[in-house]
This record gives sequence, C-alpha cells and structure tokens, in this order.
Amino acid sequence: MISKTVTSVQKALEGVTDGMTFMLGGFGLCGIPENAIGELVQLGVKDITCISNNAGVDDFGLGLLLQNRQIKKMISSYVGENDEFERQMLSGELEVELTPQGTLAEKCRAAQGGFPAFYTPAGYGTEVAEGKETREFNGKMYVLEEAFKADFAFVKAWKGDEAGNLIFKGTSRNFNPNMCGAARITVAEVEELLPVGSLDPNQIHVPGIFVQRIFQGKHYEKRIEQRTVRQKA
Repeated sequence: MISKTVTSVQKALEGVTDGMTFMLGGFGLCGIPENAIGELVQLGVKDITCISNNAGVDDFGLGLLLQNRQIKKMISSYVGENDEFERQMLSGELEVELTPQGTLAEKCRAAQGGFPAFYTPAGYGTEVAEGKETREFNGKMYVLEEAFKADFAFVKAWKGDEAGNLIFKGTSRNFNPNMCGAARITVAEVEELLPVGSLDPNQIHVPGIFVQRIFQGKHYEKRIEQRTVRQKA
C-alpha cells in the first residue's frame, strides 16, 4: 500500500506558487482546512483564485488571505459574513464570480468525476447564464456549466489513514468530499491520522484514490461563525 502521508503542512503545500487556483472545502467556518489556510498565509502567495462556498469571516479562515490581499479572484456562492470581502468586491479590488450553491458543488463533482461540463436549470434567465450555452430538454431550459479547473484542493476531514482514505464528521461533509480529486493535487488534513486498516471500510466517505497528500493537522480552533443563545428567563 502506497503511503500518502507527509510529515507537515509545509511538506503538504510544496509546489504552491503565485497565480494558482485553489479549491478550499468547508461551509462558513465549518470543516475548513485551517492548517492549510494558515500555511498559505505564511507562504505569502499572491494573485490566487479561490474556489470556496464563501470566505468565512474577516479575521479567520479565508478572511486572513483577504486581509493580506493574497486573493485576486473569489469563486463562491455566498459573501454575506465578511465585511472585507464586501469592501474589496465593491471597490473593484477583488474579482468575484458568484455561482449558485448547487452549481458550485456540481462543478467540483464534475471535475472529480472527469466530466468537462453539465447542464443545469439553475441560473437560466439571469446574469449567471450570460455568455453561456443554453439548451432545452423536455420543455425546460438549461445552462451549460463547465467543470472547475484547479491546481490544488485543500480539504479537512475528521479521520484518515496513510493511504488517504477519509471520514468526515457531521456537516463537514459539505464541499469537502466533492473537492477531493477535483484538482491536480488534493491535500487532506485530518484531526486523526491512522495506519492503513484502522478505518471501517463501510464508513469511508472518500477513498484514497482521490487524495495525493495527507497530514495530521494541529491546533484546530473550530470557531463558530455566529453563536445564538437564549437569554435566561
């Protein structure tokens, strides 16, 4: 069995350079690859394109890359929780491509499966469809969307083994599984890295064939994006 384990986040991100396109799993602050993002900040890579559902908050997650002006373009479906994202977008400093959430997930999955494009009804008749091929199927109009092309995919899982097999926990099964294998190199960071054979095959969500590098992450903050509690009676 080939081991895909690397000893550190630094090793995991070898080959990352300016101008690349990255996929980053997670939804808000849930299931984001905290260690990989931190290393991207340390590397200082710039003019990057990020494919992610959203950009988290100002001082955490992808918000750290925005603060450093490292991101040239964001491809995402939601931008409502990050003031710096909004400011850069409205000022023209940041190029933003808004994509329907289901379409964004499917563009990842199409890349994962080796499909160059697919038809979807989402966005037909709106700005999303401008300049794209449209076609009618059974009396309904669809938009042709192309699969994403990315250099690296950074994902976060709960458990993984040395062969790259992954298990996600709870709602971290958002965009993370679809991004595995959807880029030239997939880097998985896990909370618990185990020897091959330690995971129940029936519980594995993503097989190791979709992962090129895996490492055990450290110091997960797992910040809550918005905390709402009930006041005492």
